[in-house]
Amino acid sequence: MSRKLLKSTAVTGGWTMLSRISGLARDIAFASIMGSGLVADAFFVAFRVPNFFRRIFGEGALSQAFVPVFSEYKETATAEQTQAFLDHMTGRLGAILILITAVGILIAPGFVSVIAPGFLQDDAKFQLTVDALRICFPYLLFISLVAVSAGILNTCGRFAVPAATPVLLNLSLIAAAFWLVPVLDNAAIALSVGVVIAGLAQLLLQVPFLRKEGHLPRPRLGKKDEGVGKVFKLMLPAIFGVSVAQINVLVNTLLASFLVTGSVSWLYYSDRVMEFPLGVFGIALATVILPSLSKLHARDDGASFSDLLDWALRWVVIIALPATIGLILLAGPLITTLFQYGATTPADVYMMTNSLIGFALGLLGLVLVKVLAPGFFARQNTKTPVKVGVVAMVVNMVAAVLLFYPLKHVGLAVATSIAAWVNAGLLYRLLRQESVYLPRPGWSAFLVKVAAAGVLMAAVVFWCSGDVQAWIDAATLQRAFRLAVCVCAGAAVYFSALFVLGIRAKHLVLNQAEFDL
Repeated sequence: MSRKLLKSTAVTGGWTMLSRISGLARDIAFASIMGSGLVADAFFVAFRVPNFFRRIFGEGALSQAFVPVFSEYKETATAEQTQAFLDHMTGRLGAILILITAVGILIAPGFVSVIAPGFLQDDAKFQLTVDALRICFPYLLFISLVAVSAGILNTCGRFAVPAATPVLLNLSLIAAAFWLVPVLDNAAIALSVGVVIAGLAQLLLQVPFLRKEGHLPRPRLGKKDEGVGKVFKLMLPAIFGVSVAQINVLVNTLLASFLVTGSVSWLYYSDRVMEFPLGVFGIALATVILPSLSKLHARDDGASFSDLLDWALRWVVIIALPATIGLILLAGPLITTLFQYGATTPADVYMMTNSLIGFALGLLGLVLVKVLAPGFFARQNTKTPVKVGVVAMVVNMVAAVLLFYPLKHVGLAVATSIAAWVNAGLLYRLLRQESVYLPRPGWSAFLVKVAAAGVLMAAVVFWCSGDVQAWIDAATLQRAFRLAVCVCAGAAVYFSALFVLGIRAKHLVLNQAEFDL
């Protein structure tokens, strides 16, 4: 089983990596064209609002509620019942999303006033943000339906297409940056148009693959469906749970809006770099194990459920620990190599570097949350992660307020990391208390070996990274080559050390008979 899941994770992670690489190319274009000024702050705040609702109605709460129910239909219902469920699910969701989109466009000034009250002090910045938000909002409708499509395909074992879909967003925004910005002469408006075009393109991409699987929804309204009601019932606590995580983002945006112009952008760019390893591995692994855990729960196979969680957690430690070390020690070189062009100044580099280090401190915690939370969602328990999320939200708010004044935007990044560790710790504790997760033997020795390999890697990366100013003074190709050398050297030392210490890939394969998921 773990070989099959590892292969699926590799496929998903590979496409996600391509998505993240194109995303970095997109952000490089943003940094070059907009830098960290008024226009950049306006667009990033505007795009954050539909993204907030996307996480609630799309990739977050909807996926967490929809995938377990759809998996249950696939296991126990007829093909006709399953198709009827999909038809009524997309019909009701589509109607709700159209209403939310219309209201969002109408009250856009109110949204901006709430999430970025500091912008009220600058009429030009405020109005530009409102205009960009109104253009961006329909993206919510398209991307939420994309999330349903992705849930269907993932449950059917097709992970590549959903993982590849975000590439269209990045390509659309890159095209908008270079083709629409010169025409419209306003980067925020041009990029907002690109966002909407990308949402529609992402939805259309799913259609042929859904048809091939025999699960292309035909949206319908009117008839009540028990499965649809179950999804929305599960969504209610999940919506609140996802909202908690997104509220943390909005709190950071709110506080950053009172800081100097550029603070919102510094946080955005550094967060995007941190999201690279989180998306390539953490989200990819979580995407793959949720349908599998859901099926194991439907079969009442608690032992395999626990073993699958254990397998995932070991891979989290092996991959996320060196990623954390690398982000912290290579923060300056990464930011300089990726973003220090065009409108981005050396001062911006130092500001982004500091906030990236703050975000990186919580990377391992964030990845753990992505893997531990499916242990609840797969059992159709969306309430417990909500309660844990509320605690993490309060911790984030308190930490943000306390660190906001002395550390400015960096304090907001550190607060996010603290909250991530609290969230992960509580989820782990509850899974153990409920005996849902029982660690397999050998964890202590495993952690010692991985930590030792991490220390050796840190020494090598620290030695070859050098001073940030040297990276700023270097030419583009010199930066890229030197960064590649640092990354490759660190990775070589880390995985060689793991090999010498006795950790092999075969040790991360479940020692039990394969069974079909």
